[in-house]
Amino acid sequence: MNDSKHDEEATFDIELKLILEAIYLRYQHDFRHYAVSSLRRRLAQAVHDLECTTLSQLQERILREPALFARLFQYLTVQVSEMFRDPSYFRAIREQVVPILQTYPSIKVWVAGCSSGEELWSLAVLFAEEKIADRTVFYATDINAEALRQAESGIYPVERLAGFSQNYLAAGGKRSLSDYYHAAYGAAKFSQTLKSRVVFADHSLATDSVFLEAHLVSCRNVLIYFDRALQDRALGLFSDSLVRRGFLGLGSKESLRFSKHADSFADFNPRERLYQKV
Repeated sequence: MNDSKHDEEATFDIELKLILEAIYLRYQHDFRHYAVSSLRRRLAQAVHDLECTTLSQLQERILREPALFARLFQYLTVQVSEMFRDPSYFRAIREQVVPILQTYPSIKVWVAGCSSGEELWSLAVLFAEEKIADRTVFYATDINAEALRQAESGIYPVERLAGFSQNYLAAGGKRSLSDYYHAAYGAAKFSQTLKSRVVFADHSLATDSVFLEAHLVSCRNVLIYFDRALQDRALGLFSDSLVRRGFLGLGSKESLRFSKHADSFADFNPRERLYQKV
């Protein structure tokens, strides 16, 4: 790497730290412990798309233009999901976790970092099929208000439904996924009956604290965007919120292995990243 390229990248990294600090001070959103490599890519794209020449210029503008920060916020929060993503994870919940949850008179499930709601709706369908939805309250949280609105609407483009249905069947679905939504005008809207047991709320794993006692916490493909310190903070929240013998589900590329909270959990189905609070 030549010196000018190295200097340019070093300057960008300094600007990155400054803009994250500015965002925290101005808008109280804390991205300072998100994985740097991911932030570099997303902020570089934002500089280009929002027609700025440098990250410093973008920082100056967002401090004075809240509407521009709202646009930048969409770059900082990753919204990539699908229903019954990694079907074997949901099959493990259906076949191994649900039989234990069925022993509780009431159940609380926290879907942390719910994004646009695909995982929440997947669990709602699964719990309905296993006849425990009526005694379950789901808490779906995210820091992105736009994503929460999408999640609460339960509306998705109809062209995504074929993939959702394929995953649903692979996850052990007992009916047809179409039984749970109404399709019209190029979109599918999931049943409001499923939503009646869901609480949608703004919650930050970086700055907020525990707000419920849960029997299952599902937080998948969120920790990969955090540095080690923030991963430990989030896992501490999950540990503190779970009842004894409660369950934690993580993404396929995530692990408790190097966390300071590893001793708080036992492997339940390590292949599917399912753990049980000890």
